[in-house]
Amino acid sequence: MYFRGGWRRRVAVLAGLAAFVLVLAAPALVPGPLPENSAKNTFENTAESTPAPTPSAVPEAAAAAAAAPASSAQLAYRAVWVSYLEWQRMDFSSAEAFGAEAAAMLDNIAGLGANVVLAQVRPFGDALYPSALYPFSHLATGTQGEDPGFDPLAILIEQAHARGLELEAWVNPYRLQAGGTPAALAETNLANTRPDWVKPAGGGLYLDPASPDVRRYIADGVAELCENYAIDGIHMDDYFYPTTDEAFDAADYAAYCEGTGAPLPLDDWRRENVDALVEACRAVTRAAGVRFGIAPQGQPALCYGAQYSDAAGWLAEGLVDILMPQLYWGRDYTADGDDSLALDTLAAEWLAMDRAPGVSLCFGLGAYRIGEGDGGDRTGPGTEWLSGHALADQAEALAALGADGVGLYRYDSLFANDLYPTFAAQEAQALRGLAAPRG
Repeated sequence: MYFRGGWRRRVAVLAGLAAFVLVLAAPALVPGPLPENSAKNTFENTAESTPAPTPSAVPEAAAAAAAAPASSAQLAYRAVWVSYLEWQRMDFSSAEAFGAEAAAMLDNIAGLGANVVLAQVRPFGDALYPSALYPFSHLATGTQGEDPGFDPLAILIEQAHARGLELEAWVNPYRLQAGGTPAALAETNLANTRPDWVKPAGGGLYLDPASPDVRRYIADGVAELCENYAIDGIHMDDYFYPTTDEAFDAADYAAYCEGTGAPLPLDDWRRENVDALVEACRAVTRAAGVRFGIAPQGQPALCYGAQYSDAAGWLAEGLVDILMPQLYWGRDYTADGDDSLALDTLAAEWLAMDRAPGVSLCFGLGAYRIGEGDGGDRTGPGTEWLSGHALADQAEALAALGADGVGLYRYDSLFANDLYPTFAAQEAQALRGLAAPRG
């Protein structure tokens, strides 16, 4: 196919990309929730009060929520991201030490009213579990490839399920090293065993999205997780192509052009490569009966044109079970008077897109903005990110718009926030549905 979605969609997307060219992309993840109001809480008070959704139950629950009055709308999917940054500060010295800290973390997540944990288990071509395909993560012992003597993922799954929480295994498909992390790669890292699969970009190392062998390997890694663990889903964030630089895959593209009589333009070819990975992983998860979700960049034009992720196509064609765009700007966001990135505006844009039956549309919220703000024109006391209930307000608004769920990026922003502990505690309280009446 020359272009997924036709020429009209291509023109519209490129026009949107041009409009966003001067706007900085939101920080990547790297995914919901709210306060008590006069009616029913959108974000339930406990995980026990609203059982975690099964893959088949999420769409039905969300449809019922969308049909309900705004004041009683329910978010079927309520998630918290736990990233490698959280693992960096945890105690991996023994199964008991890790289990105790994991228990405290999961108690906090369940107490928040969430029902899903998005746990990053493969951040740098490594694994937070014993794997035949990837070395053990450096996060466990400080040395990539060194076994800590226990299975952190198995502990996380057991403890999550004991609290009524579902756990989705969050994997980064291409990244092997970024920003000097990890400082040293294991001999068994793909950068060393398959250097022909690896490309540099931005000072980091990434698997080649154009390689069919790479795609098969990543899909095999997804299959390993689905076969060996009682996970409830596979989750990916927005790390697909790491650069727009034409030199990144010039040799691959040249070989492709020589091998076909009607080559796609570079951008379309890159999107087809990412689509092929998504399709391969979707086939694996479907066969295993496991949810497959992706959290793309929040701006559709930049998602499509800068990261080569046809998220709108995945939504329309049912290549994911859950799509969760990262909407990390507030409801009051404006920049030089432009409110096109305001949460409600972006959410409406995504919600207006074609969606295949059974696909849930959720939204990621930027808990890391607490106290910091979102870079918009409105700053200082009295603004939403200094209110103590920004995330709760956002989740409530999304429920009223018809969203199926939300996710919070990330755990530490609420429960280990050294810079803004008071605001973080207030936000968590509001999400529990226990916030004081607002003025």
